[in-house]
Amino acid sequence: MLLPQAERRNLADSPDTSTDPQPPAQKRELSTSGRGNLLIPTLALSVVVLALAALSLSVGAGEVGAGGVLDYLMGRSTTRLDLVVGELRMPRTATALLVGAALGVAGCLLQAVTRNPLAETGLLGVNAGAALGVVTGIAFLGVETSGGYLVWAFGGAILASGLVLLISGSKGGGSPMRLVLAGSALGATFGGLTSLIIVNSATAYDGFRFWVLGSLAGVEGFDALGGLLPVLGAGFLVALLVARPLSALALGDDLARGLGHRPGLIRVTVALAVTLLTASAVALVGPISFLGLLAGFLARTLAGPRLGAQIALAGLVGAAVLTGADVLARVVSRPFEAPVAVIVALIGAPVLIAIVRSRRLGALGMTEPATAEAPRRAPVAKPRRDHLVVRRGPVSVLLAYRPALAACLLAGVVLAAVVFAAYAGQSDMGVERTFRAIFGQGDRFDVLLVQKFRLGRIVAALTAGAALGLAGCLTQTLARNRLATPELLGVNDGATAAVLVSVSVTGAFGAWWAGPVGALVAVVVVTAVSGGLGQRGYRVLVVGLAMSALASAATQVVLSRRSLNSSSALYTWTSGSLNGRSYDVATPVLIGLAVLVPIALIVARHLNVLRFDDSTAASLGVAPARIRAICLLLAVALAGLAVGICGPVGFVALASPVIASRLAGPLRVPVFGSVLVGAALILLADTLGRTVFDGVEVPVGVVTTVLGGPFLLWVLLGKSAATRV
Repeated sequence: MLLPQAERRNLADSPDTSTDPQPPAQKRELSTSGRGNLLIPTLALSVVVLALAALSLSVGAGEVGAGGVLDYLMGRSTTRLDLVVGELRMPRTATALLVGAALGVAGCLLQAVTRNPLAETGLLGVNAGAALGVVTGIAFLGVETSGGYLVWAFGGAILASGLVLLISGSKGGGSPMRLVLAGSALGATFGGLTSLIIVNSATAYDGFRFWVLGSLAGVEGFDALGGLLPVLGAGFLVALLVARPLSALALGDDLARGLGHRPGLIRVTVALAVTLLTASAVALVGPISFLGLLAGFLARTLAGPRLGAQIALAGLVGAAVLTGADVLARVVSRPFEAPVAVIVALIGAPVLIAIVRSRRLGALGMTEPATAEAPRRAPVAKPRRDHLVVRRGPVSVLLAYRPALAACLLAGVVLAAVVFAAYAGQSDMGVERTFRAIFGQGDRFDVLLVQKFRLGRIVAALTAGAALGLAGCLTQTLARNRLATPELLGVNDGATAAVLVSVSVTGAFGAWWAGPVGALVAVVVVTAVSGGLGQRGYRVLVVGLAMSALASAATQVVLSRRSLNSSSALYTWTSGSLNGRSYDVATPVLIGLAVLVPIALIVARHLNVLRFDDSTAASLGVAPARIRAICLLLAVALAGLAVGICGPVGFVALASPVIASRLAGPLRVPVFGSVLVGAALILLADTLGRTVFDGVEVPVGVVTTVLGGPFLLWVLLGKSAATRV
């Protein structure tokens, strides 16, 4: 049914879809009240930004106070004032204001276009592309200056975001889910390439570990800001122009088309604005994670559903937070400067936690996550039987054809991966001799080599992969969000912190259980601070993001202050590695899997029901809160056990459930398929990592991100990819 033209305009201007008639005078009164409610926070934030800008001009090196700054602004300058205020503080303050506003606006736009409250400015691969550009410049061209970092960071950011737009918009795409998945996969791949260069170049890592902290200390003069000012201006202009069409897009693609808009073009335009703003920001001050997420979330809390107001407030919040963080960075550790990314996390994490703990503010901040692409009208088909009932006495099992076929296929892939892993290496054994040695037959030397040295590492890889795959499946189903992984709960950062503590205390890497204990402590803290799971577990996920940002920034600071050799070894572990792992580590995890996998299979039946809303699930006899709590505990235990084996391997928990779902079909939670896919991914990645480069072992986590990203894109974004697989 088509709407009258006047009603269409009203719907485009406001997300309120209520049809209750209201007198015109009452409507005008409500509109005036809404504008009045926005005026107060806008004026308050503007005053805060101006006050912080004045404070930034008055604080810092050079022993020039507010009086000297006022003299400079009034034209009574001296050589000292020209240097301190004109060349150092004014460019630094202007950069902080513009970069903070850019990241805030970019985060707000990205959360709106993806309809995902977990989206942040690194989602389009901008941060990963900038990091790869900087590392490439250091490792291969010897770049050492801040100007060189700026050029390579901006080039890498533009390249990464351009590829994301190209991939997500291909073959008639452009939906929020395609944009999110393309950015996540390509960002992971670029991050893997960065790690690959770093683990083989101590010089590149030495420069990278300081740049990645983010800082405005290197801003001198207006040259760098002036060069990127047109890019920032273009990004802000596009953001303002796209606000109204993006508001219409919130009503749905079909209604937006009825209003005369083109959803695909709107999403590409938003992504272009986000790219221009974020790439410029990263190039100027390095990657400042978490600021875009915080600014967008807080702006949505203050402005409600009005997107234009959200964008303006997000810019003010971003400018205030970054400027305030930069001021604190100059004074908290004089005569040195603290990394601004750590200060941003220290400021933002408590604010975000307070928002999500408040029921009223949290409800405003949360939005419905991006779901799958717009549903297409399916052709009417005759019902067909796709199940087989297997009966044995009083016991009967309903066996679905497609999931069973997928499980058999994946089991064959895992078996082939085991044989390949046992065969690959520095020996002249053939496949037949390797296969016989696995079962203890053949030459004694072959049996010793395979079972003593290779098979233990293979078992460790299989158990770690299975645990990660299952943990990712449970977390994504719990949150109904394909971006949700155990990493969002602070598992990886908690494990990394525990290992850093053990290294600091003992001088060597701790026992295998240091990682799981740290992961468990982190999740306990996140759950306690969040005050409960919240709707679909989103409260604990957002708090986990806040705590992870804080822990990750602190970890980077610790790595930057250790010796280069020690820091490089720790970085290799944080990338995920199976070097030296065998039965002694895998056995406890196997015992844990033997207990946890059956429980997960039992819970999977209820997880299918949780795909509906809570009221529907409750009417079907399922307790949503209890099931979510069980899923959370299972995911944390599994991810913690996996971290104990191979460290925080990324991307496997994200990719395994998606690939398994493509193979087994969308009607069921792919518990068993995720286990098999995760095991195969880790084992194949470890085998490639230790055999591709002669004499150099690439960490398994680096291989999974480099190769897993393109494969996940092929599975998710290709129209006929599922059929080909």
